[in-house]
Amino acid sequence: MKKKLIAVAALALSGSLSAGLAQADDLVVKIGHAGPLTGNIAHLGKDNENGARLALEEYQAKGVTIGGKKVKFELISEDDQGDPKTGNIVAQRLVDAGVKGVVGHLNSGVSIPASRIYNQAGIVMVSPSSTNPTLTQQGFPFVFRTMSNDIQQGTVLGKFATAKLGKKVAIIDDRTAYGQGLADEVEKGVKATGGAVSSREFTTNQSTDFMAILTKVKSQNPDVVVYTGMDAQGGPMLKQMRQLGIAAKFMTGDGGCTLDFIKLAGDAMNDKAYCSQAGLPLDQLTDKTFRERYKKRFGIEVQVYAPYAYDAASAIVEAMKAANSVEPAKYQPFLKKVAFKGAGGNVAFDDKGDVKAGAITVYQFRAGKWEALK
Repeated sequence: MKKKLIAVAALALSGSLSAGLAQADDLVVKIGHAGPLTGNIAHLGKDNENGARLALEEYQAKGVTIGGKKVKFELISEDDQGDPKTGNIVAQRLVDAGVKGVVGHLNSGVSIPASRIYNQAGIVMVSPSSTNPTLTQQGFPFVFRTMSNDIQQGTVLGKFATAKLGKKVAIIDDRTAYGQGLADEVEKGVKATGGAVSSREFTTNQSTDFMAILTKVKSQNPDVVVYTGMDAQGGPMLKQMRQLGIAAKFMTGDGGCTLDFIKLAGDAMNDKAYCSQAGLPLDQLTDKTFRERYKKRFGIEVQVYAPYAYDAASAIVEAMKAANSVEPAKYQPFLKKVAFKGAGGNVAFDDKGDVKAGAITVYQFRAGKWEALK
């Protein structure tokens, strides 16, 4: 009996060790995410993080095998605070952590300097929301994005403003790489369609009082005021515009085309408010169940960029599968060739790393929400 018990115990121990070895033999793949997880645009950074997390969790559930090993994805998320200096620190931290790819950053002003760190380390970076053209014009082979750039979006904003809303346009930006870059393209679009820029003003991405700028704008009596920055400033700016009695139509880009913008602007919101987003409306996404899955997983609605963060993470995984390797140097050539239907649209990259055929959508505020026009 004693010998039998010993044999059974040995067999049980052997089974336990085998199970442990199977788990230990899994290939743990660290994927980085970086964006503002604190501060006045933390809701957008969290939106990105959630999109990337959902993609990796769904791949995990389906089961991915690379190099004969079952892959376990681990998302390492860092808070760059929307600040370029912090972004560089975070980028180096992710490199040191041994990530095999990065989804991020949110802000162009952070992504552009951070991209140099990733590229030098030979780590793939795919931004779901940095739209400044410079990001992919640096010639970095490890840098990509799943969102249309500001040349496309700014042109649409400027042309729509003068063709549909009025010929005299005032432009205000937040002096970030995103805001100033988008404003430059808006100005080109306005002039290309016979419009006139009555004023180019700027603020900061931390400001809350815009009365001095808006008083100057009011004296020029523009038909349209375009603000290129984030919702944390755009919403209060529109409210202060109406307090000053500025009746001009208001437009903003994707950084302000959010649910939070509506909340911050409050009763200043009316059908004279417009915005644009680099991408398709949520109800026209390629993946028809994405919003439902996202809300079920996180208990909140999609803000703006989650579908494109989902696609960024998915593109990295698809390239790894195609290369049968998680090493960036080996899967990067396959990332340049990926072609699949993502949550936000068809995902494929041009020779610079920009997403091909990216959509731009213009919205108008109606019935308490942003409603897609075209």
